[in-house]
Amino acid sequence: MCPIGALWGQSGWSGHPLPCALACGMAFSPPRHKLSCAFSPGGTTSLPHRNPSYFHLHLVSDSTGETLTTVAHAAAAQYANISPIEHVYPLIRTQRQLDRVLGEIEEAPGIVLYTLLDEELIERLEKKCQELSLPCRSILGPVLRVFQSYLGATTTPRVGAQHTLNAEYFKRIDALNYTMLHDDGQHIEDLEQADVVLVGVSRTSKTPTSIYLANRGVKTGNYPLVPGVPVPPQIEALTKPLVVGLFASPERIVQIRQNRLLGLKAHHNEAAYVDRQSVAEEINFSRKLCARHNWPLIDVSRRSIEETAAAVLQLLSERRRSPSL
Repeated sequence: MCPIGALWGQSGWSGHPLPCALACGMAFSPPRHKLSCAFSPGGTTSLPHRNPSYFHLHLVSDSTGETLTTVAHAAAAQYANISPIEHVYPLIRTQRQLDRVLGEIEEAPGIVLYTLLDEELIERLEKKCQELSLPCRSILGPVLRVFQSYLGATTTPRVGAQHTLNAEYFKRIDALNYTMLHDDGQHIEDLEQADVVLVGVSRTSKTPTSIYLANRGVKTGNYPLVPGVPVPPQIEALTKPLVVGLFASPERIVQIRQNRLLGLKAHHNEAAYVDRQSVAEEINFSRKLCARHNWPLIDVSRRSIEETAAAVLQLLSERRRSPSL
């Protein structure tokens, strides 16, 4: 197996020569045939083989494609044993650009999803997919129809309207700048200006969660709790920001730390860094600290960054709604 194929094997690709070949740049020509898809009245589509291990997923957008990929990933995640080979086409706004897309769809038939506003591009894309008997769906279309029906007004097509340089956009940039400057315990004297401050022991995903929150416009700082290092009074005296403690099970922390040291091919000076009993004491200290200050705690043992951030945002929303806080 190729090196990348070995890596992808962790995600369920192992044993499938097609993804491996694509990943390593090997020459591979997908079969030139039309998929015979049976469309049922309910809108479902049957693939020509019952238990495929992978499928081609074509995502066509006239903007960045973020909305499209997010929806596609959410849907594909429901199929644990079938992996998508993604073909992403952002900024498709002309017939010439669409020519390349149609050629690739014909070369590697599969599901086609799009977020396009130009009616001529939509008509041509859907017509081609119909000729190839491929499922082709608009992601925004049904939602826009709901808006139009409820609001009783027609849309004003604006490609990439959600990415305009408005006040909300600059708020996000400001939050990102603040968060990068206040990562990992930096500039704690200025943390009172934050919206959220995350505290926790090493390897509780404080930094990636902070960056995710910043991308949502939330000014976020984070402070690492280190064994033997007193917590600065500036942290314990915070009043304006929502301070949230992140923790995980000792087993999870030890596993992550061991993998990190292995990946860096380094050895931490302190054996306690990966000692379960020492890690358990670290976590116990962090939980007592949060309890003493009435800071909410979030267990990140089995949470993704997105899930942790969503929990923080919910806490922040509740805090802002409460007049007593």
